[in-house]
Amino acid sequence: MTSVTADPTLCFPDGFVWGAATSSYQIEGGAEADGRGQSIWDTFCARPGTIADGTSGAVACDHYRRWADDVALMQSLGLGGYRFSIAWPRVIPGGRGAVNVRGLDFYDRLVDGLLASGVQPFPTLYHWDLPQALEDGGGWTVRSTAEAMADYAGVVVERLGDRVQNWTTINEPFVVANHGYLTGEHAPGRSSLRDYLAASHHILLAHGLAADRIRSLQPSARVGATLNFTPAEQMSQTPAGSDRFRTIDDLENRWYVEPIAGLGYPAATVARLGWEQAEVLSGDLDVISQPLDFLGVNFYTRNLVGALEGEQVPHVYADTDMGWEIHAPSIGRLMRDLHARDRFPVFYVTENGAAMPDLARTADGRVDDQDRLAYLHDHLSELHRAIADGVPLAGYFAWSFLDNFEWAHGYAKKFGIVEVEPTTLARIPKASALWYAGVATSNGL
Repeated sequence: MTSVTADPTLCFPDGFVWGAATSSYQIEGGAEADGRGQSIWDTFCARPGTIADGTSGAVACDHYRRWADDVALMQSLGLGGYRFSIAWPRVIPGGRGAVNVRGLDFYDRLVDGLLASGVQPFPTLYHWDLPQALEDGGGWTVRSTAEAMADYAGVVVERLGDRVQNWTTINEPFVVANHGYLTGEHAPGRSSLRDYLAASHHILLAHGLAADRIRSLQPSARVGATLNFTPAEQMSQTPAGSDRFRTIDDLENRWYVEPIAGLGYPAATVARLGWEQAEVLSGDLDVISQPLDFLGVNFYTRNLVGALEGEQVPHVYADTDMGWEIHAPSIGRLMRDLHARDRFPVFYVTENGAAMPDLARTADGRVDDQDRLAYLHDHLSELHRAIADGVPLAGYFAWSFLDNFEWAHGYAKKFGIVEVEPTTLARIPKASALWYAGVATSNGL
């Protein structure tokens, strides 16, 4: 067992939330249980060649049936918060219209179970599993999907708002739009710049409309959004290198946060892409930029940007099993930059973690993931420095609580601090989970 000794120089603020994160399609399973509708990921996974190992999230970690055991495990690890997502197709199978009460019942039980175990629920309303019926009507390329999102948010808040205080509207709009509508590597698998641009705006509009609806129903709610950032570093000082760096940095790190912060879309990249912004109607940017109570930040790696499309810039440090460079100082710089530039009142690191090979075992048979443990330790050390520099960071959620369905990679890439045995689906905390439990208990490194 790996333990941690509290160092008073590395204690985190009182009330700091130590949690772990998951998402509905990646862990729930129960794809046809209790009236759940079809999502774009069900459709995408059924298409040959889309998922590396040919699998899907139909069963995943079977959290839909094993949730009580999972909550008990969170409690045993000393977690104070759980970031999960609510499956839109489980609540409103057709995307709009009839509500599936049995789907809401599941999240009702989950929230009650978390609270009874001393774990704060941090639900996300949209983590990529759009109802297929909405995609059939245009998906995120049409405004009506954003409007449907507000109605869905209202249904969920009316049921759970008496017990849930912290609401996240949307997770990683960059990935939703870029991977789903431009590169096609994620559901729904489209590959169109025009679709990407329309989707990017409607996803942000959905955030704003959902935030409005939440606050109208629950004025005391704390509302935020979660964005992913991959800090870019310019590796070529040529004119082509500078131009490519600015475009990539804008799209990956500014395209979503700047409209939310009231700065609008990055003008140079709007012009570079030739976006006429026909989707941006009067008042949209005001809806998108309403004040947030917190910003969720997802961070995994940095991006070393060369001058040429497809250029492979050698990584300076070791990689994770995803091929992502491990560079902990980037998370500290990111948090300082966000605080200095956009001045959100509170931040949470809502995802941070590493896929690792998980080959080593301890004497008692558990995964001895010292590489993941070191990744978490080093990133938390950088976050501690950022807090000391004045960044209002209120919590940290390790990605991921469980080994799960990792989207187009299937089950081959393992991010969990808890192993899920492939045959029995038994949960076995890894060395990193036991170490993280010590961090949560001592509130420090």
